[in-house]
Amino acid sequence: MANQFIMPKQVIMGEHALYEAAELLKGLGKKALIVTDRVMVELGNVKVLEDVLEKEKVKYEIYDGITGEPTDRMVEAGLAAYKEASCDFLIALGGGSALDTMKAVAVLAVLGGKISDLMGKEIKADTAPMVAIPTTAGTGSEATQFTIIADTENDVKMLLKGADIMPSLAIVDPQFTMTAPPKITAATGLDALTHAAEAYTSKKANLLSDVFAISAVKRIFRYLPAAFRDGKDVEARVQMATAALEAGVAFNNASVTVVHGMSRPIGALFHVPHGISNAMLIKECFDFVLDGTYERFGELGRAIGAAGEQDSDRDAARAFLNAVEELCRTLEIPTLEEYGIDRELFFSSIGKMAEDAMISGSPSNTRKELNAEDLKNIYRRLWD
Repeated sequence: MANQFIMPKQVIMGEHALYEAAELLKGLGKKALIVTDRVMVELGNVKVLEDVLEKEKVKYEIYDGITGEPTDRMVEAGLAAYKEASCDFLIALGGGSALDTMKAVAVLAVLGGKISDLMGKEIKADTAPMVAIPTTAGTGSEATQFTIIADTENDVKMLLKGADIMPSLAIVDPQFTMTAPPKITAATGLDALTHAAEAYTSKKANLLSDVFAISAVKRIFRYLPAAFRDGKDVEARVQMATAALEAGVAFNNASVTVVHGMSRPIGALFHVPHGISNAMLIKECFDFVLDGTYERFGELGRAIGAAGEQDSDRDAARAFLNAVEELCRTLEIPTLEEYGIDRELFFSSIGKMAEDAMISGSPSNTRKELNAEDLKNIYRRLWD
């Protein structure tokens, strides 16, 4: 069976990528809406982009209202800024929240209505050009046809999809990831690992997505601890930015599975950042589904050197799981309890979380058949 493979139209990556892309920015439109947050402004990252735009005589407006994971309200505010300033293209500079908000703004600028109207639908929209400049190495949003937006009325994180929301241009410049603190580096790095490992073990995996997924997993295990220990390690930052892009391409085409399905409800109800909730779940989720495809998890174990060719698939899969657990310890990932989540409230929410996770469709991509009761059991095991 043939597979369609979707990637960004153009990627400029490596040191000084933003300056290399300057000419391309000039050709995208007359006025850009820069979607970002106050931290990026205060760190001087937005000024770097402003200088490039001014040199190319491109006008711009700044929307710096991203205050956490993206919500429908942030999207509405961004859309208002886009319209009021008469912008004709968008640039997102920031983590996945800025990039996902940009995509949603671009869609509503064409389709109108509310972002929640699009839940469960394939997005079709002739959007304005979008430029994604990630400042974290994790979400891979610069290379995906997805955006995750919280519906604040219903406490649901919506996974919205459509090839038309793929950025026109991805600028992956490690200078912007240097400012990410260790906790953000850890959370986003493990998000990228989850993307890659889930893409490789997904029912929808294909030959091309496998290439990107395996490469990303190997790169993350090698370089994430170094980036966590020393944020100024240029080589580690370059490699992690590459891994995040690879992982994004992989899951964009093979989708994600149980970890992401169960992570989004935790984020929606308890306001845990996406990368952290993935990291909290990854061990228990993979432990539960390992026997659905020992072969694929085993290949990941061999790829990172945790197992050899002489090891059985089952042993190699277990070795991979042990390596994931050790990496989470190295990166000081908190438990739900350590994060401050109330146990009683969490347990009373398990039914809704399991239902929302199943509705998202992600768990159904897992090679092991899962139902809502299985997910409830995994949620409970997070407290063992």
